[in-house]
Amino acid sequence: MSRRPDRIDVRPITEPEIPAWTRALNTGFLRSPAVSDEETADRASYLDLSRTLGAFDADRCVATFRSFPQRLTTVGGATVPAEAITNVTVTATHRRRGLLTRMMGTALAAAKERGDVVATLIAAEYPIYGRYGFGPATSAAQWTIDVPRAGLDRRWSGPADGGRVDLTDGEEVRKIGPGLHARLTRVQPGAVDRAERWWQLNTGALTVDRVPWTEPFYAVYRSADGEVEGLAAYGVDDNWGDAKQPEDTATVRWLIGVTPAAERALWHYLCSIDWITRVSTGWRAPDDLLPDFLPDPRAARITTQADWLWVRILDVVRALEARTYAGTGTLVLEVTDGDGLSAGRYRLDAGPDGAVCAPTGQSADLTLDVRELSALWLGDASAVRLAALGRVRDEREGAALTADALLRTPRRPWCPDIF
Repeated sequence: MSRRPDRIDVRPITEPEIPAWTRALNTGFLRSPAVSDEETADRASYLDLSRTLGAFDADRCVATFRSFPQRLTTVGGATVPAEAITNVTVTATHRRRGLLTRMMGTALAAAKERGDVVATLIAAEYPIYGRYGFGPATSAAQWTIDVPRAGLDRRWSGPADGGRVDLTDGEEVRKIGPGLHARLTRVQPGAVDRAERWWQLNTGALTVDRVPWTEPFYAVYRSADGEVEGLAAYGVDDNWGDAKQPEDTATVRWLIGVTPAAERALWHYLCSIDWITRVSTGWRAPDDLLPDFLPDPRAARITTQADWLWVRILDVVRALEARTYAGTGTLVLEVTDGDGLSAGRYRLDAGPDGAVCAPTGQSADLTLDVRELSALWLGDASAVRLAALGRVRDEREGAALTADALLRTPRRPWCPDIF
């Protein structure tokens, strides 16, 4: 019989407890619970044990939770410090005992104390995280391109803009990729930084036994003046079809383009490869330019669309002052927060030259929970739509319209990463 919830210890783990914590993590994600020495050593190399929580029933780990520092790009290109949350599990035998609530409360309080502006996560299940103040702030989509229908010249020999596409290898990607990705984070709201470990894992320089590695192809786009502006990694299956004709699919693992020209060239290249009849794009921005790069945009069909990055604002003032605003206006927000981390009434004075946000005693224009403000912050959600759903309340007629005019963005935010 398991202990009562108040007898279960929730605390940071120690190094000798990494195998037990990993076993609980694997169990929660329905992977083989076996933990190898290699996996233990790998986790020990990067875990911040002070931010790696476990729930222990006697000596058995029954829940896991981990966070790490992150930089998140907001509207306008500024980055803010974030508490990135991952590896969240509760063993099936210990559900509905408040273990996640205890771990989340501990982590968010520590993040607030550290000065993090927001917390972030990728939600495996939709209903869980709203009750902790998280809102879905970006979404993502996957397309499948029917190459024969696309209308592109299959005899393509290079970009018409004077740039070029070349194949490269993982060693070069590790040299040029981080700088290119840094350029992306300066222009893409919702993007997050990538540690060196990401590049090691995604180019085969570092492999772990729980993740089988197959070397992909890498393509790099250079502009006419030789500057690297795009990178793509992709794999190809081996399908000859019923008619014994090649019907291969190129599956994109990731693709970075810091200019439309780079994106156009890389997608055109992928669609021009002999034997490729389909391209699976991997996760892309929900308003990606891809379909309109094709003579027949219907050749690119959305196969999956879903919420992606969830955000939880911890510091309303710094969050609203960090981003830019295309219009000019004033909005007084009454923010509710069941955890008390961000509750208050705030006046936002925003314009193209910057924003000032401060606590105020003025009457509220708009009342909303921190989860709704978090969903609105990067510019994707609509206050008018949330008001129609009863999740935002106008205290002044037209306040939701004012919020949309200030907060929404012409291009949708997007997070290229999962963590």
